Amino acid sequence: MGWKYQAGLGLIGAFVLIWITSAEITQKIFTEYRQPFALTYLGVSLMVIYLPIALLRDWFCSLLDKNMVKNLFGNRSLTSTSTGLDIPLRINELNNSLETDLRSSLITDKDLSEREEGWPLIAKIDKDEPHVLEQRSELSSWAIAKCSLYLTPIWFITEYFSNSALANTSVASTTVLTSTSGLFTLFFGALLGQDSITIAKLVAVFISMAGVAMTTVGKTWAADEFLSASESRRHNITGDIFGLLSAITYGLFTVLLKKSAGSEGDKVDVQKFFGYIGLFTFLGLWWLIWPLNAAGIEPPFRFPHSQSVGEVLLLNGFVGSVLSDYFWALSVVWTTPLVATLGMSLTMPLAMVADMVIHGRHYSAIYIFGCLQVFAGFIIANLSDKFSAKIELLQMKLLCINVHN
Repeated sequence: MGWKYQAGLGLIGAFVLIWITSAEITQKIFTEYRQPFALTYLGVSLMVIYLPIALLRDWFCSLLDKNMVKNLFGNRSLTSTSTGLDIPLRINELNNSLETDLRSSLITDKDLSEREEGWPLIAKIDKDEPHVLEQRSELSSWAIAKCSLYLTPIWFITEYFSNSALANTSVASTTVLTSTSGLFTLFFGALLGQDSITIAKLVAVFISMAGVAMTTVGKTWAADEFLSASESRRHNITGDIFGLLSAITYGLFTVLLKKSAGSEGDKVDVQKFFGYIGLFTFLGLWWLIWPLNAAGIEPPFRFPHSQSVGEVLLLNGFVGSVLSDYFWALSVVWTTPLVATLGMSLTMPLAMVADMVIHGRHYSAIYIFGCLQVFAGFIIANLSDKFSAKIELLQMKLLCINVHN
């Protein structure tokens, strides 16, 4: 596996830690400021901060490129004028370019080793070069903005459903239901032609879904819950519905993000992408509070009653949304949608431990065993991708040997 894939797995781990911490803080916030829409709107809108960061980065990189070009051409002119050997130098450059073109048209062992590290195996033939460059070229800022525009509602709905689930059920139950997104990611990936369905992937999803079902059947209770049995059940069912809806939209957004980024993840600037999502959310989705309130889904809007709550809201928005969502998006782009979504299952054991320590929550053996099954599904999905890459590499080598013979 290439370094991007391994880095993507590391980002999944970082995302899991940040998400669990943010989820626990969010539940604490809801005890004093029960406004899921306000938390969602604030967290998503704060991602607009990535736009000036991306602009400064592009300006700095363009400045460096100009200086490099000036130094390069300056050194060439100095060499040609000082030595007085313009014609021999040009002949040598022509010979070197012909030799380079000849070598580039062959697939070497180095190319095969690069493919094994995660780089695509491409025969560098002149007539194919424009197509290859077109495939690898990064989308323009205007194209990224259009892509972000139609994905903004999906991401906002996903975040809103997740926060509403946290407002109505435990962190552990929310993470369990979010883990069902693996099933929807596999379905949407196959439907949109972004991923292929294999036996190993089906087994991984089936094991994860069986684990989710076991956690639903398993019992969980906490010492700090003061609701009656009927109120608690209605409270949990509402949270379960929001969590399941979040899993569906999460799976759809993951596949569409990967489709926009390309197979190698180099077509979309993730910083600009999320920056535009933050901008479109800030400008275009603030009015949703009124229909949600009229439908009885959202309580009447009010501002935080104290400065400390407002500070916690801002801090949680920057860390729990701006930073963690960026890590998650990079993990989707650098790995696969299915691995990234099943990686959410890693939140389950950490969420259980956090609920046990903070809320004194207890879990039945069935619930714990179901969590282990969801985690096993994530491992199987990773092994499936690893073996698929090795099989593809072996097929490429056999093809090259047959062509050579």
